[in-house]
Amino acid sequence: MGANTQSMIFTLYGDYIMHYGSKIWIGSLIRLLKEFGHTEQNVRVSVSRMVKQGWLQSEKRGNRSYYFLTKRGEKRMQEAANRIFKLKPTKWDGKWRLLMYSIPEDKRQIRDELRKELLWSGFGSFSNGCWISPNNLEEEVKLLIQKYDVANYVDFFTAEYIGPHDHETLIEKSWSLAEIEARYEKFMDQYSKQYIIHQSAISRKEMSDAECFVERTNLVHEYRKFLFIDPGLPQELLPPMWSGNHAALLFQEYYKLLEGPSYRFFEEIFHADN
Repeated sequence: MGANTQSMIFTLYGDYIMHYGSKIWIGSLIRLLKEFGHTEQNVRVSVSRMVKQGWLQSEKRGNRSYYFLTKRGEKRMQEAANRIFKLKPTKWDGKWRLLMYSIPEDKRQIRDELRKELLWSGFGSFSNGCWISPNNLEEEVKLLIQKYDVANYVDFFTAEYIGPHDHETLIEKSWSLAEIEARYEKFMDQYSKQYIIHQSAISRKEMSDAECFVERTNLVHEYRKFLFIDPGLPQELLPPMWSGNHAALLFQEYYKLLEGPSYRFFEEIFHADN
């Protein structure tokens, strides 16, 4: 349950707390996460882990602990929000970004962390120690090199691909688009049915604010997982009927449907306790 609780806390910060000054009393967080079956113990353990990892900071007021996003946490949330709510893929500038590294074995943990961050940013593993992306990620790479202190082991290029294959071949080698497509299909299959059910339940006033809050948070939580697997390729490099575009539209509509009641519920707890 631990990691799951932690990623749910990320979802709550990104979707709610960030828009209310980024700071929340631990008691409110516990109450909100109880709606999803997370225990107080799980929440406290996850929050202290997130402090250690540099995502959250704490402050005391009287005998109450409040938690807020660090600069790094805010930047990650902003980046995630920009990607989650992007309806259309970007235009491509025709260039590839190549990151090559050779990190020694005694720094294996740093190498593993860096791999995770690169995947999250949308890089694909082209070959051993070589990562590529068609997106302009210079800024992100600079920050990663600083964060992990790996300047001595890394080289970063902007390049043009001149063959002998086509761009699709590069993509096939670096990402499994068919697998990502299948995940989007599954998401749409499940959530398009739920969307219709909830649309009619809301219009008949059969859904409480708390239920809307739980459904919307779960929706964002599920959709956020695509940030870890979908590299966000530009339009020119995607298959013609890319399911990611349809999933984005469904997500936006469903999100809007549940928005009002979800915020009401969140505010009720947030203002009562803060």
